[in-house]
Amino acid sequence: MKTSTADLFDERGDELASVSLQFQDLGGQVGFTGPIRTVRCLEDNGIIKSLLNSPGEGAVLVIDGAGSLNTALMGDLIAGAAVDNGWAGVVINGAIRDRAAVAKLPLGVKALGSNPRKSAKNSVGEVDVPVEFGGVTFRPGAVLYADEDGILVEP
Repeated sequence: MKTSTADLFDERGDELASVSLQFQDLGGQVGFTGPIRTVRCLEDNGIIKSLLNSPGEGAVLVIDGAGSLNTALMGDLIAGAAVDNGWAGVVINGAIRDRAAVAKLPLGVKALGSNPRKSAKNSVGEVDVPVEFGGVTFRPGAVLYADEDGILVEP
């Protein structure tokens, strides 16, 4: 992403939604942008693994894990699959694991924190449904812009 989110907001103002939730930058690519795909799940990353192992075509996967830090929803193997499959980034309202390895990957990753504990693998959750956190509704197909300053979403 060449234009910062601050400059983008200055140019476009309130036509962009600004996420108020404070995320950590945990991937090797801090600035990223792309069309949104979504997952809603709780402490179960089966659907996430399946999606990130499929062609991403430059999309950003937005995961609403209900803010749970009890288990990690993504680790280095799933993040590596995201890179291999052309995903631009992942935003997780929840935790990741394998922080050091994920930080070396050319993938945008924003999450609330980390936890070494694995999540369930039952594939319980919903895909490509609107999810809401940080005062913003993330709809599949909308465009997400992210960098060190935060996240903006275009309807």
